[in-house]
Amino acid sequence: MGDQIQTLKGFRDFVGSQARKRKWLIKKIETVFERFGYEPLETPALEYESLLLGKYGTEADKLIYGFEDRGGRRVALRYDQTIPTARVISEYQNQLALPYKRYQMQQVWRADKPQKGRYREFLQCDADIIGTTAISAEAEILTLYAAIYTEIGLDSLKIKVNDREDLIKTLETTGIPLDKIFTVIQTIDKLDKKSKDEVRDELGQKGIESEVAKSLLSTLESQKVSEKLQKIISLAESMGVKKEIFTFSPTLARGLDYYTGMIFEGFIPEYKGGSVGGGGRYDKLLKQLVEVELPAVGFGLGFDRTLEAAEQLDKVPSLVTTALVLVTVFSPELTDKSIEVANYLRYNKVPTEIYLDSEKKLDRQLKYANKKDIPFVIIIGPEEVGKNIVKLKDMRSGDQKSIELSECISSILSR
Repeated sequence: MGDQIQTLKGFRDFVGSQARKRKWLIKKIETVFERFGYEPLETPALEYESLLLGKYGTEADKLIYGFEDRGGRRVALRYDQTIPTARVISEYQNQLALPYKRYQMQQVWRADKPQKGRYREFLQCDADIIGTTAISAEAEILTLYAAIYTEIGLDSLKIKVNDREDLIKTLETTGIPLDKIFTVIQTIDKLDKKSKDEVRDELGQKGIESEVAKSLLSTLESQKVSEKLQKIISLAESMGVKKEIFTFSPTLARGLDYYTGMIFEGFIPEYKGGSVGGGGRYDKLLKQLVEVELPAVGFGLGFDRTLEAAEQLDKVPSLVTTALVLVTVFSPELTDKSIEVANYLRYNKVPTEIYLDSEKKLDRQLKYANKKDIPFVIIIGPEEVGKNIVKLKDMRSGDQKSIELSECISSILSR
């Protein structure tokens, strides 16, 4: 059997309406990023393999797609957007105005085991403020994140927040050995998915005594909001975030080791697919990665989950199609008239498609419009040409009317 004509496992095609829905969401997100003054960043799909290896941990290194290119260089596909951004900061730091506020929406690749919701190629969507320790940066990151969901129409968004610095201090005071703090954090982070007993068992497997584990969970549950976190939330509220969006979650840990301050995760209560993104402050990571000592705060938005939630809650426009109107061609002799009408509509910013085969009968052209879910069709026969009008047909209701071309625009755009 020859080459299989299908995608590789863990990779996806996005055809027709699904591709349009993704573009709709990308545009919504980009609109908010730019409204807040964030600059777009794009980095190459390939980096030197040495830049990526050893930065994410041993297990992650196994998931990096690395290979030798034709020039004999060891290269690797982008695993995430953090390391490439760190490289950009290092390479262009003298050209960038600090604080550097950037967003990036690009594909990343991981040689992971494919399963539901986990792919080998997927779109990452990040935003960061690099170069300031001001708590207003944390507040703006929270505000930016919440504003994206408001723009989409997912107003039920809830944001769990915690202070990672406070969490580490609590772990130290409850008897957790310093060399086990980060592995304990990774286990605590599972409290939203596992029971307390399961978490205590896992802590036991990591060498934490039962009484210490029990005391730790009890202490965390009674934890109060830190003064710094209160200020951050208050600032975010003054920037326009509703107070009820926030929930203090003293057991929220964010499993990654590099967070140093405020951390958060976003959830849509009606959506059961898990968190829709999160982030926090990471002041030491750039120093560890590329020897650039700059503080930073940011988030990664779960693009696929956000789109799933938007679809589940009917926030994606019901009609997501490229063209709003198909201009039919009544006969080869009237092709020029159809082109003239299509040009007029496009000039007036109406997304318009013209049927390209003038030999096809009108009913075939109408079926084409139906299959593509194009809402309107314009018919221009000899009678319409003689009266200098067009026939506008609403493909959903079946209604049609004969009107002047200039009137079509308002009818189409106010659908």
